[in-house]
Formats: sequence, structure tokens, C-alpha cells
Amino acid sequence: MTDASSHGPHSSGDRSSFGFRDVDAREKVKMVRGVFDSVASSYDVMNDLMSVGVHRLWKDAAAAKLNPRPGETILDVAGGTGDMARRYAKMARAAQERRGGEDASVIVLDYNAEMILAGVHKGGEPEMSWSVGDAMKLPLPDASVDAYSISFGIRNVAHIDKALAEARRVLKPGGRFLCLEFSRPTTGPIRAAYDAWSFHAIPRIGGWVAKDRDSYQYLVESIRRFPDQAAFKALIEDAGFKRVSVTNLSGGIAAIHHGWAI
Repeated sequence: MTDASSHGPHSSGDRSSFGFRDVDAREKVKMVRGVFDSVASSYDVMNDLMSVGVHRLWKDAAAAKLNPRPGETILDVAGGTGDMARRYAKMARAAQERRGGEDASVIVLDYNAEMILAGVHKGGEPEMSWSVGDAMKLPLPDASVDAYSISFGIRNVAHIDKALAEARRVLKPGGRFLCLEFSRPTTGPIRAAYDAWSFHAIPRIGGWVAKDRDSYQYLVESIRRFPDQAAFKALIEDAGFKRVSVTNLSGGIAAIHHGWAI
């Protein structure tokens, strides 16, 4: 990450950021699909290597913040191989065993069919279902889900504002929004150490393990281009969410943004 001055708009008009480049928004959709087609089979292993396993703790914290409940319909957008959805399903079932209620329904939606297939192959929970779809045009009716989450995915959409508007549209009144995403480290030393690790180590690891340095170079650049905590909080509020909060993780390397559809 970098200082706030480098965080320009993620997209404008029909342009959108693809790493450090600005491209046609429609072209970005194709390019991101290509990235995840390439990395799908090694995605989970790479997550462990890139974060030294810490992403699991971040995901646990995000799932606890969402607090899945029996009988809820939970939509996990950019759900990839189902890491978050499995957590939601197990937590809702544990709550159901304690206090009763209906089964939860956890919908994993991802734009990339290869990621969904990798998740199906990995195995799911009884509450989970899998779907291919676009975060900017969700295949669900208005006010149809109790909770919406997106983890490490919103920086890859062509227009963040459209994805947030869709999240607001499909949530029921009183529904919960949660986004777990890489963010801006809160101190200079953490920022310097993270920049050194991400720009030098992660693309090399991607080249060794996934045989795809370029895709991981894009992922690192996309993190640096993403709005910082305050700027992203403002975008969520602009989409109509209330009581938006930010929880920094690992000194701001990642952050949970949470809001309510009120």
C-alpha cells in the first residue's frame, strides 16, 4: 500500500484500474477472469503462502463479525472456493443446534467458473449452494438476503459503486453488509515491510508455486490501487448503508468494513 495521495478513483466512466494500468471496464472483466482462470487450482495454497496463514485468522474474525444465524439467507459474493461460506454454514448450524430454528442457506457466487469448480471439488456444507454470477448484476431479487459478504473480491470488480449498489439492493431491511479486503497499513514501518514483502516476494512465490508471476503481480498492484479505509467507508455510505464501521486487522494490512441496510 501507499500513501493516500496515490489512491485515485478505482474506476471512472468506462475506465477501470487493472493493477497499475487503467483499462476499458469491459476489458478489465475479461482480464480479471483470465487471472482467476489461471490461479484457481493453486489459489488456496497461494493464500497460505502469501499471508503466512494469517488470512485464516482474518476470515475467522470476519465470519464472527457477520454472525450467521439459523434460517438466514447469506450471499457470499466473489466466494471463490468457499472458504467464507463454509465458516458461515458451520456457525449458523452451531447456533441452530443451541437454540433451534430453520437451516441457513449460504449462496456462494463467483464470476469465475473455474473458482467455483475448484470449490465444489474441495467440498462444501449442506447449507451451501454454488452459482456463477456478476457482482455488478446479481441474479437475485430485491430484498432477498439477510446478509451479504465479499472477501478479497471487491477490488477486482470493474466498478465498485455498482457492486455496492447491488449489495444494497438485494439486502432485506435490517440486512448486514460485510467486506473483508486488503487495506492500508496504519503505520509507516508496517507499510514499508508489507510493500517489500508484497512487491518482491509475492510475485516470485506466484511464479514458483502457481507458475504465474504476472497474475500475482496484478493482485499485488490491485491491492495498492484499492481505496484506503476512510475512502472505502465513504463509498459504502454513498451506496446507502448506515452505521458503517471499520475494523483493522494486522495493523491495517486487511480491514473489515461492516454496515447495515436500514
